[in-house]
Amino acid sequence: MSGSTFYLEQYLDSLEDLPTDLKGNFNKMHDLDKRNRDIMVSIDSSSDEYLRKVRDLSPSKRKLEMEKIQKMFKKAKEISDDKVKIAIQTYELVDKHIRRLDGDLAKFESEMKEKGRLSQTESEEEPEEDKRSKKKNLKDGKKKKGGREEDKKKKKVKNQKSDFSSSQASTALQVPTEVLDMPVDPNEPTYCLCQQVSYGEMIGCDNQDCPIEWFHFGCMNLTTKPKGKWYCPKCIPLFKKKK
Repeated sequence: MSGSTFYLEQYLDSLEDLPTDLKGNFNKMHDLDKRNRDIMVSIDSSSDEYLRKVRDLSPSKRKLEMEKIQKMFKKAKEISDDKVKIAIQTYELVDKHIRRLDGDLAKFESEMKEKGRLSQTESEEEPEEDKRSKKKNLKDGKKKKGGREEDKKKKKVKNQKSDFSSSQASTALQVPTEVLDMPVDPNEPTYCLCQQVSYGEMIGCDNQDCPIEWFHFGCMNLTTKPKGKWYCPKCIPLFKKKK
């Protein structure tokens, strides 16, 4: 199996569930939109009714009516937040596959360059073998001492060249193939100390003047959101001084 076929099959396998996951997420967002529209219609209706009869209501009933409308607003906000979360998850789902494709392309290109370098080394060594064979025949034909000595010197030099080429190839094979991070869209905002785009779970710095604001859980060695206020490594020294 060639390298390109291997990467293609692996990548296609990883995409198998993507359409179903995307469809499920979009259906959830559509349902949340519908629920929110219904709530907003109820809010408009309740607000109009409240304004019509507000003068005839006692203070306690006014409070109850206002609390009822506020609860509907709160519910609408919760639904909107859920929709945003699903949208972010959907973006990250697609972005994960894009980054995997970028990584596979980087590895594949690196392997192709490596194979090209080895092929070039082998092609350079083949003429040396032919030349060595021809010179050996010439040496046997002449049967002269001076010719033999000169041949030995040339053979020694060529052997050194061949050993050097083999050493280069061996060193190249020992270098691990690195998965390079491909450049991101210049229009996409970056965050965190790593200056990468948003992905996975992120945490916001509670310093309102923080120049970065958002950080990746992994970069901050976090697995869950800490209780209370949280300050990033850049801002926490400032707040320690204030204390």
